[in-house]
Amino acid sequence: DHNHYSAQLPIFEGKINFFSPQKFRREKDCRSCLECSRDNGCVRCPERLFLLLHREGMSHHGTCLHACPAGHYGQRGKDINRCMKCRSLDCEHCFSRDFCTKCKPGFQLYKGKCLTRCPGGTFAHQTDCVEDCLLAPLGEWSDWSICLRDGVPCGFRWGKQTRTRGRVQSGRVLEEKAASFCPSHSETQRCRMKKKCPTGEKGKKEADYRCKQLLQ
Repeated sequence: DHNHYSAQLPIFEGKINFFSPQKFRREKDCRSCLECSRDNGCVRCPERLFLLLHREGMSHHGTCLHACPAGHYGQRGKDINRCMKCRSLDCEHCFSRDFCTKCKPGFQLYKGKCLTRCPGGTFAHQTDCVEDCLLAPLGEWSDWSICLRDGVPCGFRWGKQTRTRGRVQSGRVLEEKAASFCPSHSETQRCRMKKKCPTGEKGKKEADYRCKQLLQ
């Protein structure tokens, strides 16, 4: 009957407490802490986790994380590991405060810095400025040049000759860019020259002229 049903109902006395969204979030954040403050969240983390402090109004709130978020890097310490901010606002990930490893969209990474455009001698490749020249393969060695000294092929006993080995442009845009500014490899060796310069039509007119000028 009605009276029997009513007797089975639980009787609540006092006030029912509901968590606010902010308090519920803080209770959730405290699950990963070794020590937690009601007002400031985590103040100490397990050994392998990082403490991230972020500002909420006039105070800071702490959270323990397995990895630091974008714009931060992990700094391990004797007593606590912390997430520290990268110095550059254009940096998405950094190895240390001043050395960026990944830039935000719209920037190119070059030697730990985030730039709006790549410097001379480099070119943009994906998110980096590339300058290492290894992207363009080396070609075969050229033939040895004519044995010269002071720009002439005769009139001395010894001279020098060189050969070069340039970068191959295989048709790929990236390799063509690398080949266009990467220096060629070169080798130089000592070589024996003709002490007497050739004359007449058999000799080169330019070499003959230079030799005569030199020997006068």
